[in-house]
Amino acid sequence: MKSVLVIGLGRFGKHMSQKLIEEGNEVFAIEKNEEIADSSIDIIDNIQIGDARNEVFLKSIGVGNFDICVIAIGDDFQSTLEITVLLKDLGAKFIIARASKDVHKKLLLRNGADYVVYAERDMAEKLAIKFGAKNIFDYIELNEEYGIYEIAVPSSWKGKSIIEQSIRNKYNISILAIKKYGKIYPMPDPNHIFSNDESLMVMGSHNVIKKITK
Repeated sequence: MKSVLVIGLGRFGKHMSQKLIEEGNEVFAIEKNEEIADSSIDIIDNIQIGDARNEVFLKSIGVGNFDICVIAIGDDFQSTLEITVLLKDLGAKFIIARASKDVHKKLLLRNGADYVVYAERDMAEKLAIKFGAKNIFDYIELNEEYGIYEIAVPSSWKGKSIIEQSIRNKYNISILAIKKYGKIYPMPDPNHIFSNDESLMVMGSHNVIKKITK
């Protein structure tokens, strides 16, 4: 279990808080709008009403005691940047900030953020890959070069085994699991024979996956 400070309870902050709690984490939220805070009380038990740009107020929260601090406010970049700097100065261990532009991401990372998320863009890109790419059913980005994909079995692999195809050596990807009729079978045996009624959970570079799924 991790302790997480979430600043801002708009749609992004509220959904993230809910998911964190569902995963067994402890969430403490800050929201300056009392009406928004009241509407979130059924999801989050610990909500403090206040302005996170106020150094005295933020210091009173004890941000250094949280494993993660999430700045989930909307499109107010100036406020996000100010809060990022304050959190860093007050000893925050790990800061996640939200941005809408590349230049904002660079400034946030330079001023104390450990990870920057493009909430809308990240989701749009994931959906575009999931529903727009041929033979790709789902996708998780690990970094700019690598990701985890659920893909259809390439036609040239069907009826052959993992070891026969020499997947790792030939394609430089790892098969993490086989998905069949909704069930996941992790770490498949090298002698597993590929079939039509399954999909593969693979990890590899984006370029390699695109070539395999063409």
